[in-house]
Amino acid sequence: MFARILAASILAASLLTTGASAQTYPNRPVTMIVGFPPGGVDDTIARMIQPALEKALGQTIVVENLGGAGGTIAAAKAAHAEPDGYTILLHQDALAAGMTLYPDRTFDAIKDFVPIGLINTAPTTLAGRPTLPPNNLDELLRWMKEPRRNAQFGHPGVGSFGHLADSLICQELGWKVTQVPYRGAGPALVDLLSGQVDLSIIGGVVAAPLVKSGKLKAYAVIGRKEYAGLPGLKTFGELGYKKLDIDFWHMLLTPAGTPQPIVDKLNAALRATIADPKVQKLFADAGMDTYPASEETSAAASALLKREIDLWGNVIRTNHITGG
Repeated sequence: MFARILAASILAASLLTTGASAQTYPNRPVTMIVGFPPGGVDDTIARMIQPALEKALGQTIVVENLGGAGGTIAAAKAAHAEPDGYTILLHQDALAAGMTLYPDRTFDAIKDFVPIGLINTAPTTLAGRPTLPPNNLDELLRWMKEPRRNAQFGHPGVGSFGHLADSLICQELGWKVTQVPYRGAGPALVDLLSGQVDLSIIGGVVAAPLVKSGKLKAYAVIGRKEYAGLPGLKTFGELGYKKLDIDFWHMLLTPAGTPQPIVDKLNAALRATIADPKVQKLFADAGMDTYPASEETSAAASALLKREIDLWGNVIRTNHITGG
């Protein structure tokens, strides 16, 4: 009897403490860990949302860049942080891919995190060198199936979104290519422009001016929506390949065990941040889009993460991709 009373008292005290901490949260700076080095797209997005997120939370947000192993080093640090809402993680598709690419990681993206919500998505394009003979996807499909055709497909590095997306495209379309890895998107783009490789996955905002000036060819948008910067360029889904309607996304996460009231506060702050006119303009200028209000929930982000783990896990296993 006494043991039951003691257990009930401990539980009640714990609930009271959790409620009190949620009411005062946040009362000190919050660290946002970013899984890639300064200057990249992930760091850029963190800096874009930082001021508005600080305003919504009423606290300083400290951005901590921690690159390496496809963002899994940063994810491991965040996963093992105190689940009190003072450490959050900004990550992207690589978090889902890392579950298969890095079997020796020290965390589980589903068990060790609670997604706060989705931040944005950015369209990418299947682009070709300017001298590539095909001018549209139908012509490219025929060109790729010519006897002894072995196109060179450049990508930003093993396990990158560009690498995984091009692997999925080749898998779905039955293309046989030579994969050419680079140390980042910049070098891959330089060789595509100079004709050293035939094809690559290029961000929409980067590809648009190059396509319009004739320095690149674009064959389809990789994403659920057409990109306004390249009017008339259809998505793969619109062209009949729904499995290739894949987004390059970013989301915020917090360690598992974070009290639900704090997760709710973070989600509300993220929603306010995304709705901020300055953030909306920054995203639009960078060719990024936000998700519908119905998909701004923690549950929606969790569902997407689970789907992406399955998607990229299958691609990685089918194409025998290893992360080292």
